[in-house]
Amino acid sequence: MAEKKEIIPKKHPMPAQAPIERIRNFNEVALGYDEETAVAEAKRCLQCKKEPCRQGCPVEVDIPAFIKLVAERDFAGAIKKIKEKNALPAVCGRVCPQENQCEKYCTLGKKHEPVGIGRLERFCADWELARGVLPQEVAPPTGFKVAVVGSGPAGLTCAADLAKLGHRVTVFEALHVAGGVLMYGIPEFRLPKRVVQAEIENLKKLGVEIVTNAVVGKFATVDELMEEEGFDAVFIGTGAGLPYFMNIPGENSCGVYSANEFLTRTNLMKAYLFPEWDTPIKVGRKVAVIGGGNVAMDAARTALRLGAEESWIVYRRSEKELPARHEEVEHAKEEGIKFAFLTNPVRILADENGWVKGMECLRYELGEPDESGRRRPVPIPGSEFVMDVDTVVVAIGQAPNPLVPRTTRGLELGRKGNIVADPQTGATSKPGVFAGGDVVTGAATVILAMGAGRIAARSIHDYLMKKKG
Repeated sequence: MAEKKEIIPKKHPMPAQAPIERIRNFNEVALGYDEETAVAEAKRCLQCKKEPCRQGCPVEVDIPAFIKLVAERDFAGAIKKIKEKNALPAVCGRVCPQENQCEKYCTLGKKHEPVGIGRLERFCADWELARGVLPQEVAPPTGFKVAVVGSGPAGLTCAADLAKLGHRVTVFEALHVAGGVLMYGIPEFRLPKRVVQAEIENLKKLGVEIVTNAVVGKFATVDELMEEEGFDAVFIGTGAGLPYFMNIPGENSCGVYSANEFLTRTNLMKAYLFPEWDTPIKVGRKVAVIGGGNVAMDAARTALRLGAEESWIVYRRSEKELPARHEEVEHAKEEGIKFAFLTNPVRILADENGWVKGMECLRYELGEPDESGRRRPVPIPGSEFVMDVDTVVVAIGQAPNPLVPRTTRGLELGRKGNIVADPQTGATSKPGVFAGGDVVTGAATVILAMGAGRIAARSIHDYLMKKKG
């Protein structure tokens, strides 16, 4: 009779810096599994025949197969299996919301905690990065050239898949370094930039060319890339980099940042290392971050590390409706971030020199559900009060970058300036032009953008092969 498998009800804990230490530095908070912990966690997997976890992975990783290889200590085989589908495993293992995707469907999670799929993916990727990257197979050259506009998660995934299929791929990045939101938007303590750049170097080994300081729509339009530069197809993955504001009185005061600017100055331009690096950033004693998503958590936690005495999340719904990852909320709480729920600003107050000195807010209560399914926040008349803050960061979302959509002939756009693309193929209204990620959907997650890049790569390959006849 087969020996009954012992079920360990909880995931193995992720080692992490102590909160009292990490709020003083920008080093990575989560430290990763060692080999013994990874093997023990992998052995929790039930290896279900129906493999329900796979339906939750936007990039289609064979999750049970790579976990089985980890359990067998075949770490090289495990990372090879992951990279059959995922070009950025070290990134995904850190920032992918597994709890709402693969781990959400884990059979073990119905009665116990799900297998730590993301933690195991990170372990495999870090294991490889520490030992040298294993070679990947690339198909013979097809003779086709593809331009990828934007080097964020959608663009990098699309580029990697197309390169492995034998196409000559050039990625155009507007900034001075590749990586998109992975470089400018996500803090060092959550996603070290050396990890992002290591993943990008791996793509270059596949033959992907990356051109930085190349603003498509300025130095060349999409039409010119196709008509004059000889690209046979174009993928647009320029993301959502246009911040939304609240449009309330005082929002133009000194000391008010968009989360985009606040995080870009800190992450990409290394403001946290000023004056060693040239970019300064002013953070007051008391910081209020408006919003409840991952970007808001990143900004609030960054403010503490930059020296703020108090850092607040101000969110108009209750804690239950917070859209940020549970892990990020818990880390924020451990670090001393304060939360003002059911609260929304109506006016920013400034001193005689134009600098923020406070924020007038209204208290809210929850009403009936809105179109998102969450209960609508309703202001309570007469509940105004003033928060004593001297820095405000607005983190209420971003719209798609408008430059490429507006400079491309024949491209159908949505009401909010997003590119209209077929969700099943990534095809746009312009033949040979495909799009995916936040420029199509609006701001979403890294892994969903990667999934869109993968879908588009498959469709671009089919499109080119049909041209070849």
